[in-house]
Amino acid sequence: MPVVVVGQFRFPADRMDEARPAMRRVMEATRAEAGCIEYNYGEDVLDPGLIRVSEVWESRAQLDAHMQTPHMALWQQERAALGLTGRSIAVFEAGEPGPL
Repeated sequence: MPVVVVGQFRFPADRMDEARPAMRRVMEATRAEAGCIEYNYGEDVLDPGLIRVSEVWESRAQLDAHMQTPHMALWQQERAALGLTGRSIAVFEAGEPGPL
C-alpha cells in the first residue's frame, strides 16, 4: 500500500544558501531509490527558512529502507550542523490516487 509523508522543518533563514546544496544531494539520491514515487522539499515563499516536505513511497517497507541509507545518515548530520529546528513530519497510508 502506498504511503504519503508530509511535514516541515526549519533552517535559519541566513543559512539557506548553505542548506540548498545539501537538500539537493539528498533529494537526488532519494529519488533514485527503489519505491520512491515523489520526494520533494520546497521553501515557503512567505516564511524564509521554512521547508515543506512531501513524499510518496510504494510501501512502508521501502520508506523504512530509505531511512537506513548512507545518504540519509549524512543528511541527518548535515541538517543538524545547519541548525535544523521545528521538524514535524507524519506518514499516512494512502489508497489509490484519483483526480481532485
